[in-house]
Amino acid sequence: MIWSLIVGAVIGAIAGAITNRGESMGWISNIIAGLIGSAIGQALLGQWGPSLAGMALIPSIIGAIVLVLIVSWFTSRTNK
Repeated sequence: MIWSLIVGAVIGAIAGAITNRGESMGWISNIIAGLIGSAIGQALLGQWGPSLAGMALIPSIIGAIVLVLIVSWFTSRTNK
């Protein structure tokens, strides 16, 4: 359980760094983005590539990037 949270936080931080939206996200948001993005990425792309804590890393990072972009798009539209 703890290992999954740590891996989820790392995946969320990588997604935030790639999208340049990681500065505004806290650690809780990184964990949530990593875990939900991992589920989305693995559901859409499957379980290929290296795996850590039961999460396929490449599909998980891709799913988290998509999730961060979608959430940041919605939050930027509501702030205007």
